[in-house]
Amino acid sequence: MDRLTSMAVFVKAAELGSFAATSEALNMSAQMVSKHIAWLESRLGVTLLNRTTRRQHLTDIGQRYYAQCQLILAEVETADSLVHDLKSTPSGILKVNAPVTFGSTSLTPFITDYLARYTDTEIELTLSDRIVDPIQEGYEVTIRIGELEDSSLIAHRLRPYQLITCASPDYLNRVGTPDSPSELSMHSCLIYGIWTALMACRWIFIKEGKEEEVKPQGRFRSNDWKALLHAAIEGYGIILGPRDILQSEINNGRLIQILTDYQTPARPMHVLTPSTQRPIAKIRCFIEALKERFGQY
Repeated sequence: MDRLTSMAVFVKAAELGSFAATSEALNMSAQMVSKHIAWLESRLGVTLLNRTTRRQHLTDIGQRYYAQCQLILAEVETADSLVHDLKSTPSGILKVNAPVTFGSTSLTPFITDYLARYTDTEIELTLSDRIVDPIQEGYEVTIRIGELEDSSLIAHRLRPYQLITCASPDYLNRVGTPDSPSELSMHSCLIYGIWTALMACRWIFIKEGKEEEVKPQGRFRSNDWKALLHAAIEGYGIILGPRDILQSEINNGRLIQILTDYQTPARPMHVLTPSTQRPIAKIRCFIEALKERFGQY
């Protein structure tokens, strides 16, 4: 028999004073109550309860054993409650990986809000545009932009990563506003990434189901999004970037969206966790908050 179960039966029997009352309280037969008590007494080699046809009472040893059983069962209950709390309330360190631009601009404000909400949590955020191996590199949560190939990961879909084109009011006043993607050849474009003649940058626009591809040209290229955003705000050219980031600049009037009749291909975005990982509270809660903030439109 299970020792803890037998101890719990013994404590209840000592408190209620009869096997019949214990049987009713624990929803088990009186015979099973008797077996648990007998098993404990046989294991310990002592009599814990003196029983007669009319009543039962603890022996001296039974009284001391009863007191210790109460303490042990209380500790077990405390341990179970602790595990339950850890499963239901996020706490501890969470290791997260995300793409550089999304992580430094959109994800960071989300994380600071999350930390303020859940004060027992810590987050280690690593930003990288390379495809990481979450299992090998120890990331509990990974955010990816683009198509997925990992069958070993559990994926939760976020809203697509939508790109739009913008420029500052000053730039458009000086140079003019392009009405079609083809007119971008007459403009200075701010290009993300370091491209070569053999591998040129391509911007793709879609209108009425038809794609139009342009190879933007400009005097400023960078692999740092913040540098390009600063240049766009200062009037140095047209930028193609994430709507989530550019929308606030549009709202405050520092940028104006252009080519609004055209769309750019939206890239899928997911939050991933290893399939072998147990969904403990710190992971589950973080993913739910991500879906709430960056879920589908």
